Amino acid sequence: MSPTLRFPPPLRPGDRIGVTSPSAGVAGDAAKRIEFCVDWLRNRGYDVVVGECMDGTGLTAGPAQQRADELTRMLADPDIHCVLPPWGGETAIDMVDLMDWDALAAAEPTWLVGFSDLSTLLVPITTRLGWATVHGDNLADTPYSVPDGLLHWLDLVSGAGPFTQRDSGVITDWWRFEEDPRATEWKHVGTGSWELEGGGSLDVSGRLIGGCVETIANLAGTAYGDVRAWAEALDEPTIVYVEACEEHAVNICRYLHALRLAGWFERAVAVLVGRTGAPDHPDLTQQGAVLDALGRLDLPVVWDLEIGHVPPHLPLVNGALARVVVDGDTHEVTQTLG
Repeated sequence: MSPTLRFPPPLRPGDRIGVTSPSAGVAGDAAKRIEFCVDWLRNRGYDVVVGECMDGTGLTAGPAQQRADELTRMLADPDIHCVLPPWGGETAIDMVDLMDWDALAAAEPTWLVGFSDLSTLLVPITTRLGWATVHGDNLADTPYSVPDGLLHWLDLVSGAGPFTQRDSGVITDWWRFEEDPRATEWKHVGTGSWELEGGGSLDVSGRLIGGCVETIANLAGTAYGDVRAWAEALDEPTIVYVEACEEHAVNICRYLHALRLAGWFERAVAVLVGRTGAPDHPDLTQQGAVLDALGRLDLPVVWDLEIGHVPPHLPLVNGALARVVVDGDTHEVTQTLG
């Protein structure tokens, strides 16, 4: 467990970005989308190298050891400044104990960006190595434009900060790859805004950590998701963020209880909850699941942030010092990388 936070150097045009699939690979119309996204980054001046673990014909892009080795090589390569997956998937957990953690600990930090099943890797890289990681767009989402109030993940990894993002007020959706593999504008769905549970106002600061509930809950109680020990080593307050992908509310409730029992919230000063399209249970809503698991902790809960499987996306940096303010018309999070 690293008590020291390490932030990779800012990403600049000309820097190399590695693309690999630690979880699901690409095929068919999806491959056309990823090809477009790679070209999109290259057209902005980045040197993009695509790894061998990209096969989309099975559940994962290759055997677990092969995926672990390729991700380790890219993260430890001093010529690669950022690593980006095409998207998430299902079982990246099969490779967390196969990565060469000693080699990574001896390397300079590299940005790892993604969400969904990538949370399975973002959390241990931050808590075990002390590297800042970005819960933000995967490669497939990267060309989408950013609504007013939010920032692109490239903004966060390329600048000095502090970075302030505000409630965008919009809810969007992806274009299906067969509809438009070259889409750069979100499909507009509706409006929505952040809400503080119980009303009132909030102004708190802490180190960010979190991710997709369905994946990070499986790390709780292991050496790859020991957020309690990480927070204790830092001796700082935390702000934990969570978002549900697709599981119904009863399972989300179970997962959040598991995180609570593993001590994920012991240093927390607030919990941020991402907007979700996951189904309710007839006897339990998604919000009810959060309150059932975390209500007894008496922590402020902010609902419906743009941090998950309902776009657009508000990128968050695991390890960043964040200030969250919800007060009247002010809904914002400011991140400081350091």
